[in-house]
Amino acid sequence: MCSLMDFLYKNRPLLRPYGAVLHQNYGDKILSMSKIDTNLPFLPVRIAVLTVSDSRTLETDTSGAALVARLEGAGHVLADRAIISDDADKIATQLRKWIADPQVDVVITNGGTGVTGRDVTPEAFESVLEKRIEGFGELFRMLSYSKIGTSTIQSRALAGVAGGTYLFALPGSTGAVKDGWDDILVFQLDSRHRPCNFVELMPRLREGLKGNGHHD
Repeated sequence: MCSLMDFLYKNRPLLRPYGAVLHQNYGDKILSMSKIDTNLPFLPVRIAVLTVSDSRTLETDTSGAALVARLEGAGHVLADRAIISDDADKIATQLRKWIADPQVDVVITNGGTGVTGRDVTPEAFESVLEKRIEGFGELFRMLSYSKIGTSTIQSRALAGVAGGTYLFALPGSTGAVKDGWDDILVFQLDSRHRPCNFVELMPRLREGLKGNGHHD
């Protein structure tokens, strides 16, 4: 996302627009509908984290670090982590590597989802996805609207499935990454979440595909 959106996320309590105030209750309502059945077992998933950036390193990658801290804090396993430049072919190559890896259940990327010439993460995703999860981007932008207003229109966050692996693309700002995890993924990647979650569907993701049985 652009530097303006980074600023908006950091200052959102001060900059919340009138329209967002009217709609902020939607986010609260969605969170209140996220129920965890503690009588069910928690099943950790193996997650790879990819940061798309021309300038970040492991030392300066605050968004990637925030994702890692959150997924491990939730009880999941960090399967791998990488930083790739804003190059669609390189991003797609890394995605295919993880899709083919039986030790990776989920891939979460951050960065490159804006509309500038260097923002090519969605294009890389489109080249590997077998199915899109349309609701992820829609829900992310709806929740984001309640915090940064119409600026959320610049985000092309998306998700889908390929080779039995879930792929999620988040914007690169730390605020957006935290919101994507805290408001959506922490629930949908929890096997105890009701009425449904992504984890319980994992055994069926490759139904009808050749070479069924990619993941354990």
